[in-house]
Amino acid sequence: MAECFSGRDNSLGVIRLTLASAVVVSHASVLGFGDSEFGHYFSHGQTDLGKMSVYGFFVLSGILVTRSGKRLSLGRFLWHRGLRLLPGLWVCLAVTAFVVAPFLYWRQQGGLDGFWGHDRGPIDYLASNWAVAPRQNDVSGVVAAAGDSGLAHSPSIDAALWSLRYEVLCYFGVALLALTGVLARARRVVLLVVAVLGWLILRDAVHTRFWAGFGDSTYHGAIEFFEVTGKFDPDVVLYLGFAFALGTLIECYRERIPVSDVLGVASGLVLLGSLHFGYLFVVGLPAFAYLLLWLAIRLPAPFRRIGARHDYSYGIYIYGFVVQQSLVALGLARWGFWPYLAMSLAGALAAAVLSWHLVERPAMRLKDLGSARKTGSGAAGAAVTASRPAAGPDTGAAPGVNTGELPPTAAGPLADEGVPVSSAGHLEGVSGPGAR
Repeated sequence: MAECFSGRDNSLGVIRLTLASAVVVSHASVLGFGDSEFGHYFSHGQTDLGKMSVYGFFVLSGILVTRSGKRLSLGRFLWHRGLRLLPGLWVCLAVTAFVVAPFLYWRQQGGLDGFWGHDRGPIDYLASNWAVAPRQNDVSGVVAAAGDSGLAHSPSIDAALWSLRYEVLCYFGVALLALTGVLARARRVVLLVVAVLGWLILRDAVHTRFWAGFGDSTYHGAIEFFEVTGKFDPDVVLYLGFAFALGTLIECYRERIPVSDVLGVASGLVLLGSLHFGYLFVVGLPAFAYLLLWLAIRLPAPFRRIGARHDYSYGIYIYGFVVQQSLVALGLARWGFWPYLAMSLAGALAAAVLSWHLVERPAMRLKDLGSARKTGSGAAGAAVTASRPAAGPDTGAAPGVNTGELPPTAAGPLADEGVPVSSAGHLEGVSGPGAR
């Protein structure tokens, strides 16, 4: 891997776009029609297309964010992560609160009387959600009104934002590993972390081979560090953290990981087998991690040009749910699944293009502000790694996202017909970097 995955000549861009688009596809069935997401029945309830995309984002994020942590100083590492994640998010919140929601309210009510003074209005939406932890799901009741009309099947206007807090938590984990010198001098600690997380997941899986990940996990009980960050579910931290840690492990042992076509095909077969026959998180998730790496290296050259210069995956992630909920509130899902899906993908891509060119890329131009050097000396003083080129743009990775990157599932309270809300406020049945 160290030889084949050290530069920008890879297919990470197209993989991230595919994962982000897969979330939109998966959400289309539940948001537009109240059905189960694709893959739910094939996997016997273990996961679905949207959730698998989220796990994929966290794996990729683990690789790229760890690489960033190895070559940057701590301050610049956090600065880069913040620039990649926050400007796009804040503008998305503002567009949702002051453009999308007023339009939907006007269509529903025939005017804006009561919109601005609503007890859960646009200002409250911004104040509650700016800190990468959505604590208000609706704006002036526009989604609730659509639900009352039998149109909406989710209570949140942008449930895709909930996983960002877990992504950020993983960033701080990498920062801690870099600060303590683990990434540079004690990488066996990473191996130990992965082993412990894997053992906890295995302990869950021995009860049933069709364990549904953090949806069924027994590690419940939310933890709230600060009010603005919202509550963290230990079970979600465990399963998404395991995916992220697999990526960190891959990056730390890059010179020992073979790039094998046999292993690539085998990992795909193991993933499919575990999806259908059980034990997905024990054997399927590690296989998925290797499969993504293998595809990034082995996909034909034309795929490497897709997303190489412009990364729209994060925009698709944060805007896709808003677009789909807007289409639902306008009654356009009644046209049928395929027209609704086409409009969802087109709308999400259009929003992502604007977000990238007007917000995300301009913000990333500030990443070297105040520094005469383009790269730091390494968070742990690892001078050797500082000279290594990054695997693609310094986007970070995750939720369809990259450096905030996907990035990678979510929903929020306000129960609707037949769709229970978990203790974490996540809408059961909605996945992806937007919902679980």
